[in-house]
Amino acid sequence: MGDVSHRSGHAPSALRYYERVGLLEATRTTGNQRRYHRSVLRRLAFIRAARHVGLSLEEIRDALATLPAGRTPTRADWTRLSRTWRSRLDDQIAALSALRDGLDSCIGCGCLSLQRCRLSNPGDRAAPAGPGAVYLPKLLRDPVHEEA
Repeated sequence: MGDVSHRSGHAPSALRYYERVGLLEATRTTGNQRRYHRSVLRRLAFIRAARHVGLSLEEIRDALATLPAGRTPTRADWTRLSRTWRSRLDDQIAALSALRDGLDSCIGCGCLSLQRCRLSNPGDRAAPAGPGAVYLPKLLRDPVHEEA
């Protein structure tokens, strides 16, 4: 596990967690040491990229389940999967652009704490929309779920 951890940049605890939740498979030696197939490095790179795109671990597991077992995924395999991320990335880019463009005048919370706010929230009309930064795009309001 140490070599895979070192080469992939993932902590050993992350490898164990990914195995526990079904993202990776390992065999065991008679001494109960984990042994990973060579293709695990590409899978780990895929997991990292998918997490940066914002995919949940469940979405990542579903995507990995479509890949062939026992062989290193091909460029075509990765291309097919990554195409499904394009609209999500476009949404994230739009959300981050909106945040960047309004950040100097308002953080989108509707708190009425600024003297001048381009988003304007007279009478705290944002309150019925719920707590938090209700004017931010939904993508930026959702909490990020971190794995153990």
